Amino acid sequence: MSDLILMGGGGHCRSAIDVIESEGSHQIIGVLEDPAFEGSDVMGYPILGTDDALADLMGKGVGVLVTIGQIKTSAIRERAFAAAKKVGASLPVIVSPNAYCSRQADIGAGTMVMHGAVVNSACRVGENCIVNSMALLEHDVAIGDHTHIATGARVNGGVKIGPRCFIGSGAVLHNDIEIDEGAIIPAGTVVRSGMSTTCSPSSGHRGVAHG
Repeated sequence: MSDLILMGGGGHCRSAIDVIESEGSHQIIGVLEDPAFEGSDVMGYPILGTDDALADLMGKGVGVLVTIGQIKTSAIRERAFAAAKKVGASLPVIVSPNAYCSRQADIGAGTMVMHGAVVNSACRVGENCIVNSMALLEHDVAIGDHTHIATGARVNGGVKIGPRCFIGSGAVLHNDIEIDEGAIIPAGTVVRSGMSTTCSPSSGHRGVAHG
């Protein structure tokens, strides 16, 4: 069992802890958080300091997982991931024992696949991604780095999603479409083949059909 430090102590961290404890191959030694964070622990795991303490905490085989949530922007998760890389931390892939990941799928460093998710054959998921609870990635899906596939989203076969995207809860992406870098797809949205797939705070819901 290898030691693991978590970066971020909010709601997503609590969900991540449940997955890590269920998975059973890592021992959480503590959490890094902002000084204003209330309380001295997260679900019984101590606050070890801020991100600035990371280098001092590194030892042989110590892993780091970014447990900051992501909706409007991936920037905070990206900065934390870059900081972990800079100090040479191990960046494990964490897969819930209640998820299914095909042996033919490729999952990038620092990515978490949460309870009930399915990552099917020939999927490629980038680094520092979240495949959240009950999400489905069908065959031949490609997901860019720092992307969050939220709870219950359905990504059908052959879809390509760029880096830094957010695919909202319950969204449905039809086969073989492409989602541009940095796109935000709102919860419950249905995106159909042949339509523009960019949806961001600045562009509103342009080109996106709603279910």
